[in-house]
Amino acid sequence: MKDKAREAVYSVSYKDIGKRIDQFLANTDFQISRARVQALIREGLVTVNKKVVKCSYKLKPKDTIRVIVPPEKPLELEPEYVNFDVIYEDQDVLVIDKPAGIVIHPAPGHYHGTLVHGLIYRCEDLAGIGGVLRPGIVHRLDKDTSGIMIVAKNDFSHRSLVEQFKNCMIEKEYWALVHGPVKGEEGRIEFPIGRHPVKRKQMCVLDTGKNAITLWKKISDFSNISLVAVYPKTGRTHQIRVHFSYIGHPVVGDPVYGRKKGICASRQMLHAKRIIFYHPRTAKKMEFCAYVPNDMKKIFTELNKKLEA
Repeated sequence: MKDKAREAVYSVSYKDIGKRIDQFLANTDFQISRARVQALIREGLVTVNKKVVKCSYKLKPKDTIRVIVPPEKPLELEPEYVNFDVIYEDQDVLVIDKPAGIVIHPAPGHYHGTLVHGLIYRCEDLAGIGGVLRPGIVHRLDKDTSGIMIVAKNDFSHRSLVEQFKNCMIEKEYWALVHGPVKGEEGRIEFPIGRHPVKRKQMCVLDTGKNAITLWKKISDFSNISLVAVYPKTGRTHQIRVHFSYIGHPVVGDPVYGRKKGICASRQMLHAKRIIFYHPRTAKKMEFCAYVPNDMKKIFTELNKKLEA
């Protein structure tokens, strides 16, 4: 039996006048994410008073909104085994430990072996977000950053987790080896980050960029290298790597923002160690940690040996 399209009709109340239509629909009991709403609007599946509108449409008195959500399309990506550890799983969320070297989404040069392929292989019941059956990635780690990630298993949890990230309700802790020594025991880095004006694949501190805040605490000193715990308060692309490079302490092994000379590392020594979030269905506060990977431990050992020599 084929899945049927879902349909809903809403009338605009006084308190909703002036709201964007995508914002309004993302907060209804229909339980679809704002990104999904915007996709439906662009496809002409959302009408106001029987007319197609844009995502920026502002609601007016007596507007009648009709929404049609078509059945999920078949998944085009083939499931593949990809090595990652599952830390926690229930009907709504999946918490995983991503090894370094794994790309999150398929992209040019990475059409196989991505985390998306592995999630499809691991979880047959992953629900669709964005109109196709695919894992609900709500945040990302760079290819060569290891550590903890949350995955939404349905639209309900996706919507909740996206809102938690948007409202800075989710706490993240990274461990990073940075060129040092870093002065002081803790600090705050606050510089705006934007797309590099010339090197378009890179980010940089830019006056016209978006506000970015990174807090840190020193864990250990190893002569010219420091181990720091990092707490990003915003989620800009490459934020930790850009911020620490800008203050003169780039992440060890970073091929883009780091130093070419120094300690030998096969990748950037950045690890997502801990995450705290609120469960989408129960609102229970949940905390998970990911073990420091072996390549990072090996460098700790080598640095300790140098200190003892």
